[in-house]
Amino acid sequence: MKNFCTIFFILIFSFGFSQQVQWASKVLKFSSDLGGKQNGIKRILGKPDAFPQGGNSANAWTPKNALDGKEVVEVEFEKAQTVKQIAVFENLNAGSVIKVMVNSGSGKYETVWTRKKDWKTPTYKATFGIDRSYYFKRKRRKVEQAVDVSFNPGIECITLDNAVSGVISIKIEFNFALLPGQKQIDAVGISNSEVPIAAPINTRNYFESLANSDIISIQDLQVNNPIVIDNGTKLLVSVTKDEKEILYFLSKGSSGKWYNPLPENSDLNTNNKYNYIEAYNSNFILKSGLTYQRGTKDCGYEFLKNTNGNYESLGKLQITAFSNYDDNSDATITSDGKILLLGIESDMTQGGNDIYFTTRKEDGTYNFLENAGKIINSAADEGMPFLLSDTKTLLFCSNGFSSYGNHDIYVTQRLDDSWKKWSEPINLGSKINSSDFDGSPFYDEASETLYFITFENDTTMLKSILLPKKLLINSQ
Repeated sequence: MKNFCTIFFILIFSFGFSQQVQWASKVLKFSSDLGGKQNGIKRILGKPDAFPQGGNSANAWTPKNALDGKEVVEVEFEKAQTVKQIAVFENLNAGSVIKVMVNSGSGKYETVWTRKKDWKTPTYKATFGIDRSYYFKRKRRKVEQAVDVSFNPGIECITLDNAVSGVISIKIEFNFALLPGQKQIDAVGISNSEVPIAAPINTRNYFESLANSDIISIQDLQVNNPIVIDNGTKLLVSVTKDEKEILYFLSKGSSGKWYNPLPENSDLNTNNKYNYIEAYNSNFILKSGLTYQRGTKDCGYEFLKNTNGNYESLGKLQITAFSNYDDNSDATITSDGKILLLGIESDMTQGGNDIYFTTRKEDGTYNFLENAGKIINSAADEGMPFLLSDTKTLLFCSNGFSSYGNHDIYVTQRLDDSWKKWSEPINLGSKINSSDFDGSPFYDEASETLYFITFENDTTMLKSILLPKKLLINSQ
């Protein structure tokens, strides 16, 4: 009798056997998709990126008849191999696979599994709310009520009675009328073992050895963009209050704890929205808050200089042919101002919000934005970049990779001088990332402390955690 795998798959151990797992590498045929970079058929390729968190994802295939129709997809694998197990990762309303066929090189497909009347696809309950009650969507600062969706993710994990050798492709048929609600398929995997195919989060064990994070008291304020200045004695945050967004500061007490959030200098709170600091060093301060004017080089940022407590404008940050689909963005910049990275959605997007970079010209303005590439930019949303002083280690926020919940914080390393080649993003682990939204990373290298925000129980929380720098720069 064929068996199905249990869904508690985050930690899978195989004793004395090396499991060979392959993920679909090429689409041969398919019945339909929604087209475009998000939810297109190519989103089914590669390892899972909507698991283990499950739920609606731009990185999953959504066919046109995903509510009530029949669909079919045929995928190929990089190498022929013996197949004992086939796993279909269904991140919304699992249980619609009705037939699986394999091709062992003859060009003809052999049916190896069909859905029986009493067959039940195992689903699992995620650790966060089914409707993800609050999330950021593509809005950098505005927390919006999420659209209710029927959830129930699961893995159609099929163990064959008899292994089939030399499999190069498989064909899967779906009947989405079997279950109500939207359907999405994240990935397809094959294995030569009965050991359940896992979808582990790409993290490092040493992140789990960190001390627990500290919650910084911010009263009932909703905050973003923490940044430590003045030799570690002052913590700036942007605060949304009474429909305005202004800068507050916290002071550090003798115990090392931050306390007493107060409004910052009025010179830094000139606009009603988007008053936040992205960089603060001896050369300049990079501040948002200016009006973004479409069709100009203006992008909403300006450079300032602090002279004995007086803030003097050094001019607007201008980018050639700047375009942003939204009214807000996030930025990080090298201390010499030569390289700027932005988290926005523009014409060159890989799907949603992406991380872009630009270089400074001789006249002080910046060149055309360039996309930082597919390794760190998924079909979903990436943003809130923070670049360390080595100009190679980048922290950012994304909901486009396997995660602990909604948006998580990741680290990646720049591999060459093109600013387009990065290492595979590493999740910073469950001591930092929760089952809700986590973002706005700022790393204070002097104290080796990461500051970030998270949402828990519909409440904004400002947190800090001791994080040795060597763990970030050597995370690959």
